[in-house]
Amino acid sequence: MSINIIKTEGGARRGVFTTPHGVVQTPAFMNVATQGAIKGGVSAYDLSNLKCQVQLCNTYHLHVRPGDETVRKLGGLHKFTGWNGPILTDSGGFQVFSLSKLRKIKEEGVYFASHVDGRKLFIGPEESMRIQSNLASTIAMAFDECVENPSTYEYAKASSERTVRWLRRCREEMTRLNKEESALNPKQMLFGINQGSIYEDLRVGNMKEIADMELDGFAIGGLAVGETAQEMYSVIEAVEPYMPNNKPRYLMGVGTPANIIEAVYRGIDLFDCVMPSRNARHGHVFTWQGRRNLFNEKYALDESPLDEECDCPTCRRHSRAYIRHLFKSGEMLAMRLCVMHNLYFYNTLLEQIRESLDHGTFSNFHKKFTDILDKRI
Repeated sequence: MSINIIKTEGGARRGVFTTPHGVVQTPAFMNVATQGAIKGGVSAYDLSNLKCQVQLCNTYHLHVRPGDETVRKLGGLHKFTGWNGPILTDSGGFQVFSLSKLRKIKEEGVYFASHVDGRKLFIGPEESMRIQSNLASTIAMAFDECVENPSTYEYAKASSERTVRWLRRCREEMTRLNKEESALNPKQMLFGINQGSIYEDLRVGNMKEIADMELDGFAIGGLAVGETAQEMYSVIEAVEPYMPNNKPRYLMGVGTPANIIEAVYRGIDLFDCVMPSRNARHGHVFTWQGRRNLFNEKYALDESPLDEECDCPTCRRHSRAYIRHLFKSGEMLAMRLCVMHNLYFYNTLLEQIRESLDHGTFSNFHKKFTDILDKRI
């Protein structure tokens, strides 16, 4: 399947991405439900009221608990979580990065010690594809190695080359799995991941190589892990000319509202990030005026909604003073209300980006909001 680009403005793309589980209007933000739920007490059923188009779940975490075979027996992630739209599963490759003290990387794959109970695990390209096939997600991500920034050129080069070899193995195994009569989702899609740290020649060489493979989409991985924002933008600019025009482009793990606007400006279609839910759980909310910290004393008697320009379920019903009180009292409801608001904000941000592209005004949107949305109030 491919993405239908219906309009462009500079490098920005307005598209329609058709998947086996529904159509995604792009650019789009994918809401992160790592273990099958949004942290902060938000369910898949809530997401439909928060303008969510795609739910993202994590292969490694679901493999560890409750086990991908268990999810398979229960009908796959859609039935398990209650979400009927597209689901993307991360391959587990990021855990190669984040669990650095608990793993050993070899050509065949990665040996882990489970972060839950310490038991020994192994995930390679074939294992990742089999786990994701059991989860029956709409989009499976190829198994890759995410290196930290900065990394040496030599290590980044070796890692990038290994990621390409792993991708070939992922593609072969996914093709085999989709042909099995027992496949829960025989139309499961596969996205490849571009790696190469911040070295533009490695990034471009890697992208050229994987662009020739028959894949359903392409992601830029290994960013937002220590490099500057400008280094990230430079990598996108270097790689974008070599990404197939008729395939979705996904920037993994990014980012702030300004990061997203800048990446759309440079030709990216899909995003995910834990920031909206993570920040919300600590009382930090995104608004059209900037970021607001609800623990500030000035909100103790403030009867205004979190954002007077927002019509999310939280802003329609509750005041800053009330939600601040909930946080100070240790009530779980505070996290839920703020997570719902932040996800709604992110999904509305992408909705307004799409509308500005529809009307040919994205350049003005880019100039107006890039600096505003990331500032602290």
